[in-house]
Amino acid sequence: MNKIFKLTLVLLLICAIVAGVLGVINELTYRRIEELTIQKTNTAYGAVLKAESYKELDKAALGLPAAIDKVNIDSVNEALDASGNVLGYVIVTTFSGAQGNITLASGVDSDFLCSGISVIEHSETSGLGAVAASTSQAGADWRAQFAGQGEDIALTKAGGQIDAISGATITSRTIAKAVSVSIQVAKEVAA
Repeated sequence: MNKIFKLTLVLLLICAIVAGVLGVINELTYRRIEELTIQKTNTAYGAVLKAESYKELDKAALGLPAAIDKVNIDSVNEALDASGNVLGYVIVTTFSGAQGNITLASGVDSDFLCSGISVIEHSETSGLGAVAASTSQAGADWRAQFAGQGEDIALTKAGGQIDAISGATITSRTIAKAVSVSIQVAKEVAA
């Protein structure tokens, strides 16, 4: 009985020390992690629609649904110039790709055309669907196809103007659908 008590006490002491260390590390790093997240977000927003600043809008106050056509609307952001005029919107969406969820920032200009896209997070297959987020020339060229496209955006296989990534039709199709939903959301917000 004495051995069990000692082992329990040792285990409790080890758990308390580890929990304390983790708490201290969290306290020391959470602000920096928050800063880096904001910086990454602003970089992604700037890649899809250049603006002086971005203002997140309250989706509930706008009466927006949580999802449209299986595309979750994570955030709606106004892109503002230095005078505070709205240049367009950056819509962040999350949806299922071929291998898992994809989080995408879509820029929508004042004419309700896509100004650019940036894949923020994904779990697509390397060399296939991951090309959509790649910093390579192939990835940049593929994403560039979206600029200037309207709400009727579609792959060439479906009568549109977007060439699918070779071997990644599902990823390509779902990203095109998410951009279309983003344009719909921007129109609804601007109305």
